[in-house]
Amino acid sequence: MSQLYDGVWRDSPPAAEEIGNDGQFRRIDSPLRDWIEADPDAKFPAEAGRYHVFISWTCPWASRVTAYRVLKGLEDVVGLSAASPTIDNRGWMFEDETIPPFETPHPLYRVYQEHDPHYTGKATVPTLWDKKTGRIVSNESADIIRMLGSAFDHITGNTLDLYPEDLRPEIDRWNDIIYPGLNNGVYRAGFAASQAAYERAARGVFETLDAMEAQLARHRYLAGEWLTEADWRAFTTLVRFDVGYHGAFKCNLRRIDDYPALSGYLRELYQWPGIAATVKLEEIKRNYYALTDKHRIYPIGPKIDLSVRHGRDLLPGQGIRGS
Repeated sequence: MSQLYDGVWRDSPPAAEEIGNDGQFRRIDSPLRDWIEADPDAKFPAEAGRYHVFISWTCPWASRVTAYRVLKGLEDVVGLSAASPTIDNRGWMFEDETIPPFETPHPLYRVYQEHDPHYTGKATVPTLWDKKTGRIVSNESADIIRMLGSAFDHITGNTLDLYPEDLRPEIDRWNDIIYPGLNNGVYRAGFAASQAAYERAARGVFETLDAMEAQLARHRYLAGEWLTEADWRAFTTLVRFDVGYHGAFKCNLRRIDDYPALSGYLRELYQWPGIAATVKLEEIKRNYYALTDKHRIYPIGPKIDLSVRHGRDLLPGQGIRGS
């Protein structure tokens, strides 16, 4: 994939370096994984206005962060810049909004060059930037949402707990199912370079969705009665499924709309206060078909209405812990 080599941007076909000789897509781990902490003496202490996140509305990993930023009331605490809808051979481009020392337009890889003039690696969203030190804190979404989930509570007074201690084993269990089978599974199907690799990945996606459907037919949320991190990690893939992965990535055995419990669950999460504004369905659809259609033609459908009644309140469940 296009990336920096010793600080120099080089273009290569999408995902090329992540596809093995067996045709399987294997995601490269995020290398930048520092941590924001509530401790004022920490390397990266939580401070209002100090941190900024570079995202794309189309990316499911970045979408985790935009959801948490809303859920935890951090819109005025952690800044945000959104990339243009589609990625090209320059990577993600920021045409409209950014922060010093960057000027529009600029590619995301400029942030990585500023962090380290000799950086080697991909420039991915989300990227969490520290304006004070001019350094990247993290480009791993799973870590960033954990930081946003608690590090700033003393500043905002928002104590919503999406990773409560007593539910962590169950949350972690579902995360361990959903990440390989669904979150990354759709990419393993969409970027597969052999029929066998594609079929293995695609069937795994639907095995995961079937397991989630069975759980959600009996419980309001994945971990039971409480809405948790596991649900939001699942949501960002589910909301992209019917408009993107089903067609562009050939994950087309079934739609989310064909699953009674999953479809209602998706609508409930989408209708959570503030979340709908973080979901740009047309941008999402355009980007995924741009990745897979050489003419960059994307379909007029499907028509998706996530605002209709979800009916999940008929199941026992308490929402999010905290206030």
